[in-house]
Amino acid sequence: MESLKELYKIGNGPSSSHTMGPKKAALQFAARCGEIDSFRVTLYGSLAATGKGHLTDAAIRAVLEPIAPLEIVWQPDIVLPFHTNGMLFEAIKGGTVIDNWTIYSVGGGSIASPDMPLESQRKIYPLTTSEEILNWCEDEGKTYWEYVQDSEDSDIWEYLEKIWQSMQHTIDEGLNNDGVLPGGLKVRRKAGTYWVKAKEYGPSVSNRSRLYAYALATAEENASGGEVVTAPTCGSCGVLPAVLKHLADLNDYRPIRILRALATAGVFGNIAKTNASISGAEVGCQGEIGVACAMAAAAACQLMGGTPAQIEYAAEMALEHHLGLTCDPVCGLVQIPCIERNAVAAARAIDSATFAILSDGKHRVNFDHVVAVMKETGHNLPSLYRETAEGGLARHYKHK
Repeated sequence: MESLKELYKIGNGPSSSHTMGPKKAALQFAARCGEIDSFRVTLYGSLAATGKGHLTDAAIRAVLEPIAPLEIVWQPDIVLPFHTNGMLFEAIKGGTVIDNWTIYSVGGGSIASPDMPLESQRKIYPLTTSEEILNWCEDEGKTYWEYVQDSEDSDIWEYLEKIWQSMQHTIDEGLNNDGVLPGGLKVRRKAGTYWVKAKEYGPSVSNRSRLYAYALATAEENASGGEVVTAPTCGSCGVLPAVLKHLADLNDYRPIRILRALATAGVFGNIAKTNASISGAEVGCQGEIGVACAMAAAAACQLMGGTPAQIEYAAEMALEHHLGLTCDPVCGLVQIPCIERNAVAAARAIDSATFAILSDGKHRVNFDHVVAVMKETGHNLPSLYRETAEGGLARHYKHK
């Protein structure tokens, strides 16, 4: 597994796979081109189907158009074999293509190809399954954040501190922004309203309302193209920050405890990314919101004092109950049902952690089994339920 620095990335929304990944690819292609007359970029599959709503073209234009004129070609009906989020970059001089590059945005802001798979990137974690890591924890008398500490470079805590600060900044921005989100759906921001209403109710409703407000704040900032942290993606970026902020406020945890919880969450996100996928275009929203919920549940369970077995149970439960979740954003925008889904998943993460902490941590199906099922289920989902905006809520909303 790669470093957590490859999982937690700071960037602009609304999509890690449709915005951050294409921008990264454009930067790399631009760096290898000399003097040219123009660029042509062809977008395939899901990247083309929902790219306009996800600002894919804007992200690419921001990089390439200052260098040379750019033509973008949309091919939603053509799906390349390696991944549905395919891109062909071409550099043109004198009417001839002098350089071309086919690359894929595979989720979480990462790019890969058959010649440059994620597997070829630097691996720093020798163990890649939850079963192996849990056994390591039990043998060493340690827990998940210590596995991170033992595997990463010495600057990992400084990096996670930067990530946590960015998460808190996004929440603050989201709570203090009002108005209608861009894109044409005329969705109004709700985070600030939920935050204000939290003060009007008793402790139970008030606590839940604050949790919702934090998740909504982050997801709304993402939908507006604001700066967020992939956790593990932009579309699911509100879940983990909301849970960490909520528990930090309630219990006044020292910052190091939050960073350790962030590290633990990263372990489970990395397992899912390595052994399945965190791309909604590849496996549906179970790979985004489902994995985000699992990460947040693991972090919450650790903060609650859970054992390694209980933490794994919390993550397993959170992902298990998102199996089969489709990715069918209305109009291809990361708004309906995506924003609300972040808030609901944050609540489910805390419920999963609470359920696990009350148990002895023993259960029949482990996190690895659920990750394998998520991958299988995602690949069996019809393409119209994998971020193409051609089925489900996206289709039925259009027909109203």
